[in-house]
Amino acid sequence: MRHDRFHGRFEHEGRQCEAPGCVEAGEFRAPGSRGSSFDGPGDWRWFCLEHVRAFNAGYDFFEGMSAEEILDAQSPVFGWRHTAKVYSGMGNDGPRWADFDDPLDAISARAKNIRGERERQWQQEAEARQRGLEPGDRRALDELGLGYESDRRALRRRYSELVRRYHPDRNGGDRSNEERLQRVVDAYQHLRKARRFA
Repeated sequence: MRHDRFHGRFEHEGRQCEAPGCVEAGEFRAPGSRGSSFDGPGDWRWFCLEHVRAFNAGYDFFEGMSAEEILDAQSPVFGWRHTAKVYSGMGNDGPRWADFDDPLDAISARAKNIRGERERQWQQEAEARQRGLEPGDRRALDELGLGYESDRRALRRRYSELVRRYHPDRNGGDRSNEERLQRVVDAYQHLRKARRFA
């Protein structure tokens, strides 16, 4: 059997197209009633070029699936969410970091850095919530380089400073900072209307 990979054609003498009433050679394969599984690739139906094109035009991969199954099958992580217990003898736990020799303290140092960064983020979020700041307010303050304790006066002063710094009229027509200027303006407009600065 010769396989023409570019065209998807499998030349085989004696195999006839499975479309009713067609006498052409069945040189193109299409999925059969039994799909691929652990037991193998499944069944194939064999058609001539005209009938395989017709089959492909009407083929529906999602036929017979519920809306939830279709959504799950379209997920980019389809199949990865359902982990198999391949190493069932090892229990549910994976390897522990303590099981590795770490003479340069690389693993534990990285873990400490990650833990420290998370703790700083949690403290900042707690402080922001205490001051009545929404997540959008925090992002806008960060964009302007202001602390969470800033008031309306500090906001206006910082906005004025950044506009003077980035505006093309103040920089001899240099437009390289227009994107940054737009972010500054958007952040100021957001904070100007925020409950915290009203």
